[in-house]
Amino acid sequence: MRKISFFLPGIFFLLPGILSAQHQHTASVSAKANTDPVLIVEPQPLLSQAGRLADALSFLGCSLSPEDLSKLDQLKSRKSDSSITRAVQNILDPYCLAVVHINPEARVMATRGRAKAILIQGGWTSFLIKVLNESGTNARLEVESANAAPMLYASGGAPHAAPEHILSQGQAADRFLEMEIYRNRPMEPNLSGLKLEYAVLQIYSRDKGQREAGIGFNIGQGTQDIGYRNATSILFNIKPSVKVKLNITDDNGKPVMGSFVITDGIERELEDGRDMHVVDYRLIKAKKEFGYLSKKLTGIYPLPSRRMALCDEYPDFFFEPQIYRSDWEHVLLSPGNYQFRFTRGPEYQVQTKQITIPSGVDSVVESFHLKRWINLASLGWYSADHHLHAAGCSHYESPEEGVDPPAMFRQALGEDLDMATILSWGPGWYHQKKFFTGNIHPLSNGQNIMRYDVEVSGFPSSHAGHLVLLNLKEDDYPGAAKIEQWPSWTLPILCWAKAQGGLTGYAHSGWGLEPETATNDLPNYIMPKMDGIGANEYIVTVTQNAVDIFSAGDTPAPWELNMWYHTLNCGFRTRLSGETDFPCIFDGRVGIARSYFKPADGLSYPGYIEAIKSGRSYISDGRSHIIDFSVNGLEMGTHDSQLALDQPGIVLVTAKVAAYLAPEQDEDGAAIARRPLDEPPYWNTERARIKKTRRIPVELIVNGVPVDTMQVVADGQWTAVNFKYAVKRSSWVALRIFPSAHTNPVFVVVDHKPILIRESAVWCRKAVDKCWQTKKPNIRVEEQDAAKAAYNKAREIYDRMISESK
Repeated sequence: MRKISFFLPGIFFLLPGILSAQHQHTASVSAKANTDPVLIVEPQPLLSQAGRLADALSFLGCSLSPEDLSKLDQLKSRKSDSSITRAVQNILDPYCLAVVHINPEARVMATRGRAKAILIQGGWTSFLIKVLNESGTNARLEVESANAAPMLYASGGAPHAAPEHILSQGQAADRFLEMEIYRNRPMEPNLSGLKLEYAVLQIYSRDKGQREAGIGFNIGQGTQDIGYRNATSILFNIKPSVKVKLNITDDNGKPVMGSFVITDGIERELEDGRDMHVVDYRLIKAKKEFGYLSKKLTGIYPLPSRRMALCDEYPDFFFEPQIYRSDWEHVLLSPGNYQFRFTRGPEYQVQTKQITIPSGVDSVVESFHLKRWINLASLGWYSADHHLHAAGCSHYESPEEGVDPPAMFRQALGEDLDMATILSWGPGWYHQKKFFTGNIHPLSNGQNIMRYDVEVSGFPSSHAGHLVLLNLKEDDYPGAAKIEQWPSWTLPILCWAKAQGGLTGYAHSGWGLEPETATNDLPNYIMPKMDGIGANEYIVTVTQNAVDIFSAGDTPAPWELNMWYHTLNCGFRTRLSGETDFPCIFDGRVGIARSYFKPADGLSYPGYIEAIKSGRSYISDGRSHIIDFSVNGLEMGTHDSQLALDQPGIVLVTAKVAAYLAPEQDEDGAAIARRPLDEPPYWNTERARIKKTRRIPVELIVNGVPVDTMQVVADGQWTAVNFKYAVKRSSWVALRIFPSAHTNPVFVVVDHKPILIRESAVWCRKAVDKCWQTKKPNIRVEEQDAAKAAYNKAREIYDRMISESK
């Protein structure tokens, strides 16, 4: 069992009156006669439990009426006899939605209780369940309903939805409830074994109006009574929630899309066995990506497990804690107290606002003014994430194969992502590829651009490394009518993409590049395992001039950078580009790792491709930035990034650096900083914080080795950095804040000689053999001759480098 509650730093607060308006009905006896069975049991444990029930309901904002609380209090001073048990039941039974009878053989039967079946849209309502436990079992009481079944089937990774998983939109719409037995303190997780006790049932409704639901109970599979007698049908009257209209303005006062995490502070329990039923468990992963590592999870609104683009006005994702809303859009909330955490990507400050939604109104307006700590676009630097998905991994495959472009565009807008590339891949391939046009998507505007391209993943070549293919004109490989007919290794695909003007690279580069003996040294000379789906075959294809970019930011930094450093040391000039691989590696938000690029003539897709290809970019988590990086006045990404020196000499390295860390490291930041580098989040400015200070190191990197360091304060202000370095041989030079930001290189060529570090050439040569040994078994027999020839050519190139460097 996993207990989860969502609790953002500093926001836990009790909720006086939350949901109380919608729950007042439980104090009223329905039209049904008072025929609930009354058991005569020991009064002391029943009265004790009644007190805990009253406390739990009060905490949940669904208190017993003042009159009933007074009656319970008066019972405590009375003589302990059978009249107490009758009185307690008379007080509690009107709050019971159902009566559960467990017979001596542990068979469960359920009948309708006396509480009025009134819910509220978008909110939780608590009821009591009366349990007559003849068997004396200590099992867990479970609740079930077809109307609370999953609204979706998560992606299974197939190009088409599995036939057995096909859900119609009508079926998804009929699954409007979420239900759970409240098991947190002061309640107990299991039945006590007493002959009579009560449980607390919480019910959430996505819809409003009249809805019928069948609700059943059991104490384990096979305990349901025959003839469906463990369930009862209930017609609910669901009151509409309050439309909360959001007035959202950007730092410049203009309307904008914002990101909101809305919580109520109430802890709830979720169970391992309900992973796709109550999908809020995914928020644990999302919390790590956001940095919320140490606190518990509480109620989030709208309830993630009842979110679906097909059923809701806005396409909120069920696996994210946040929702995205633009100016004057709304969210539906029941009356009560809430905390709004709002921001818009890493260039914005995170703010919180306490809000009370009143009862008795149809709508309210709340205003939110976003605040930046930095604005890179105003300086001509734009953010990009080249690896996003609209299907697969955390997305659903039914009732629809992923989500459509408007849903993905909202994600980019809400995270201030200027350039978003949606990659169609194996899961949902045949559905999603219809959005590929070979051009930017029509939703694009002057501030945000979206385009569909391809990740070669879930294809026969995937074992050798997933490929990122950008700027394609055609997304179907010649002669391949289906995925299974694509090549089984990567070079033919890279050559095909480049022939049509595509930008090529490997995805999530670090997977498979973990060193066989653990180390975080950079560079290191330990062989990678070559057993993954990252930049494995890159060690071969880079020698064929087939690779433009090396993806980074979404796998452990030492694994990514070591391969890249070694190939730069062999004279290759692949450029670094940032990616998130949303929602597979990270499903908390898009742009967790991103590139910042500087196009020549303002934001455009061709300008983006040219800037990434030429290396006029750096990668970052968005909280640390290095711009205007130059060596002897030659700026990164201009003039082929090459500075020519006639002879060895001292060069001046300059840049501007800005980063943002909270003045005092909080518990969440400390937790991120403590995590090993091979655990997420992999690139994060908190990892660069020097002890508990607000300072971070900016390192000068020459041929992969830090040769000088300057500390700057991460207070959001620009700081000029400069280094002097004596260049003795042809070298590449870069700046990094490890592991949160890294520039592309400037190549300093001395006396026309190539950049070549013998130790790296030896490492690369051995890596080719290791890659062939690992990948050969999965290359088709009919393709192995061509693959072997390419591997041999790579061996010859590295062997020549080794010979020339003696």
